[in-house]
Amino acid sequence: MKILILPGDGIGSEIVSQAVRVLEKIQSSPGEIALSFGVLGGAAYDKHGHPYPPETQQQAREADAILLGCVGGPKYDTLPRAVRPEQGLLAIRKDLSLFANLRPAILYPELAASSSLKPEVVAGLDIMIIRELTGDIYFGQPRGRRTNAAGEDEGFDTMHYARSEVERIARVGFETAMKRNKKLCSVDKANVLDTSILWREVVTEMGKLYPEVQLSHMYVDNAAMQLVRAPKQFDVIVTGNIFGDILSDEASMLAGSIGMLPSASLDANKKGLYEPIHGSAPDIAGQNKANPIATILSLAMMMRYTFNRNDLADRIEGAVRKVLASGKRTGDIAQFGEPIIGTIEMGDAIVGAL
Repeated sequence: MKILILPGDGIGSEIVSQAVRVLEKIQSSPGEIALSFGVLGGAAYDKHGHPYPPETQQQAREADAILLGCVGGPKYDTLPRAVRPEQGLLAIRKDLSLFANLRPAILYPELAASSSLKPEVVAGLDIMIIRELTGDIYFGQPRGRRTNAAGEDEGFDTMHYARSEVERIARVGFETAMKRNKKLCSVDKANVLDTSILWREVVTEMGKLYPEVQLSHMYVDNAAMQLVRAPKQFDVIVTGNIFGDILSDEASMLAGSIGMLPSASLDANKKGLYEPIHGSAPDIAGQNKANPIATILSLAMMMRYTFNRNDLADRIEGAVRKVLASGKRTGDIAQFGEPIIGTIEMGDAIVGAL
């Protein structure tokens, strides 16, 4: 298993180092897992003057899977847009054709009280959000800044999807639903956007190939409301890039903390970039406060989706459950009065459980 480790910025090195400990622990024989290390985002800009330099690009193309910490930070806010850390993340997704972003939102029973919603609303929550990752308004052309006819500055971006792009992400959605509860909700804004009208048409057509899957459609504003009103109505959600970005972050709070949620970004052959969905949290960087669980659970997704090692994925997820059941909490998931442990201590506990 050739795995590239990209710690990134902020708390990235702290959380990724705990995940590396987990990888070392699950390795059954020397050489089974081969790790390499590189830079992405702000760290890459500091070293090479670009957030996704050729050295990292070569490493990423040669790896079977990539574990990323997080990118960004206020120190880079004044850089030209083309070299900001986030552009490195967009670039590696595009370069590797990582079009399918899988974001599970699972509420562990021990964390029901940590959710922003009442426990009875979220107990048993298990949603998979599938977000298209290489198209939509984030990549559409033309885009930029200009002066309009009235002499005002204005910015413009283009929302764009081709039929083939919708077909391939819809296929991931339907196939994922087939492995779960056979319910798929496609989220769009077809009452307003031409892009979404095409999206809905294509997903509906694809649905005929999966007659066992119960397909529904929902406008994104309603989906955002329903996620906090009755989230357990959803099983699998498939949606475009910008809608998926927003909805998956909303769903993260249902699970107790954004520090609990992993993600996988896959190409057509299941090569993947795995990362926690949270940011670089520069306010707590270097303080041993960050929750490494989302990063460690991203490893479980890596084992499951890229390497087809469900046995290792189950071991990692089981260790996390065991540690949570024992009452160990980082600050983001602790309730009032509960003792708090740090990043390293949480890593110690999970490695110990393994």
